[in-house]
Amino acid sequence: MAATTLNARIFPQKVTGPRLAGRSSAAARVVRPRVTGSALRRCTSLVVASAASEETKMREAEQRWQENGRSGRVRNLTGKDIKPMLESGWTVLDVRPREEIDKVGLKGVVEVPLFEVDDGMDPASLLKQMSAFGMGGWWLGGQHMKANTQFLAQVQSKIPKDAKVIVTCQKGLRSLAACEQLSRAGYSELAWVSGGLDAVRKGEVDTTVDKDLRYAGIGGVSALLGWTEVQQEENRGSSFQNVLKGVAFLLVVDLVVFAAEQVQYMSGN
Repeated sequence: MAATTLNARIFPQKVTGPRLAGRSSAAARVVRPRVTGSALRRCTSLVVASAASEETKMREAEQRWQENGRSGRVRNLTGKDIKPMLESGWTVLDVRPREEIDKVGLKGVVEVPLFEVDDGMDPASLLKQMSAFGMGGWWLGGQHMKANTQFLAQVQSKIPKDAKVIVTCQKGLRSLAACEQLSRAGYSELAWVSGGLDAVRKGEVDTTVDKDLRYAGIGGVSALLGWTEVQQEENRGSSFQNVLKGVAFLLVVDLVVFAAEQVQYMSGN
């Protein structure tokens, strides 16, 4: 793709020059800032460096969150514990993003996302989204996420600080991250589900649809082909279906390779 075409997609048009009476708007001069290949490569390098820094910080935070769970500062639960604790007055806070809740939600809980899908259209956001897609998002369905800056305020508007709160997410790690924020904000009785909702078996909690909760965490090509654990457990496909899935997988891989080549081409121009 030529650099001028990329400019048109990334930057809005800017019209310069006075518009005299009687002249049509078409006579105005249209100027687009020019993005060269070297400028795009510099931008890409900055985003990659930023992503590496974010990954380091995330690993450090994960260690801290896991230590909170191991130390007992946050109570460790299984799926079987949730219903009895609800009956004894605990509140469940679901911190999953809307995309996961819409697949399989929980009944009678408070929903406040800790992270939200990054749908920004600025160059940095687009590059991060492309990176997330290329680093496994195409297979697992994962997307680049950004922190919900209003998380605490939204929780505090729905749950009093003297409440006993069970925090849930799909895999478990976001629950511990949320517990850390809630503890600092003054919530003293906190619990999380070890392994997240992926570890909760069907029937242990009430859901909005009659589905295994693991379905909320699948996506991408793996879900399309039925190669996730929950799908293989529930749907044993015939050999012919497996052949069709294999052909579809090869087509998708070919498409991904083609897309990567196009990105590389754009970066070099």
